Amino acid sequence: MVHYEYGPPDVVEMREVEKPVPGDHDVLIRVVAASVNRSDWEVLVGKPFYARMQGLRRPRDPGLGTDVAGRVEEVGGEVESFRPGDEVFGDVMYHGGNAFAEYVRVPEKAPIVAKPAGVSFVDASTLPQAGLIALQGIVGRVEAGDRVLINGAGGGAGAFAVQMAKAAGAEVTGVDNSHKQDFVRSVGADHVVDYTKTDYTKTGPYDLILDLVCERSMFAIRRALAPGGRYSVVGGSVTSLLSALIIGRLLSTGGRSMGVLMMRPNKGDLVRLADMVVAGALRTTVERTYPLEGVPDALRHLGEGRALGKLVIEIS
Repeated sequence: MVHYEYGPPDVVEMREVEKPVPGDHDVLIRVVAASVNRSDWEVLVGKPFYARMQGLRRPRDPGLGTDVAGRVEEVGGEVESFRPGDEVFGDVMYHGGNAFAEYVRVPEKAPIVAKPAGVSFVDASTLPQAGLIALQGIVGRVEAGDRVLINGAGGGAGAFAVQMAKAAGAEVTGVDNSHKQDFVRSVGADHVVDYTKTDYTKTGPYDLILDLVCERSMFAIRRALAPGGRYSVVGGSVTSLLSALIIGRLLSTGGRSMGVLMMRPNKGDLVRLADMVVAGALRTTVERTYPLEGVPDALRHLGEGRALGKLVIEIS
């Protein structure tokens, strides 16, 4: 599935292209499932502005999709850690992308790992981007009794983050639109806030705020932080992220810390996420699956802000 211009899902089309050929250090994966992320929507529409790193006027790489699960079809002559037939999953965002396709070629060093037999391809495909955001934003940063707020709790990363914060013993508040309130409760939130009716920065205070959308001012957010509290933003406009980097740093006083969470894709955390699913400590949340030609519909549903957890493309 490709797009040769920035725009709505209607600009996405199916094209027949040459099957990728792996180089000496590459792995060719036959895609079984690929999940849809907010980053895919941003690359499609070209907003925020940083989503145009692949081209200011039009995308230089027309492919879409970053989270993949499938079987290794072929490996390069220098590849040591994978063999044909291996079941794998991972994140190809910075390694060629194009997961909404029958095949994807990535270097062996990319964050691709073995998929446990007890995890389906669909479930595994939901973990790389959303799972890592939640893992790196929550685990090790939350203690029992902490008051945690997740802004954007009804999306893929938000649903994982709510579960991880609850597992750590936190009291969790989830923020999202009215359509997602029941879903946010179903993944474990103690309290839910409909942002169309209530300004979450006037609630709290919170020991940790993980912000997946960033639509409030840093000054308002700081008022919702408890002394010693931490605020981390992952998504939002360029203005919001710059505000978190600059103003957030200036407001990081009195033991409070405010800034941007830079996700670090890596193999170790992917293995950890898969182990959590196998152990029953983390539940994947797939609202719906789509065929490859359904990519535009999946992107539209996500872009409308109605996706409950994750959407997945299944490729037969």
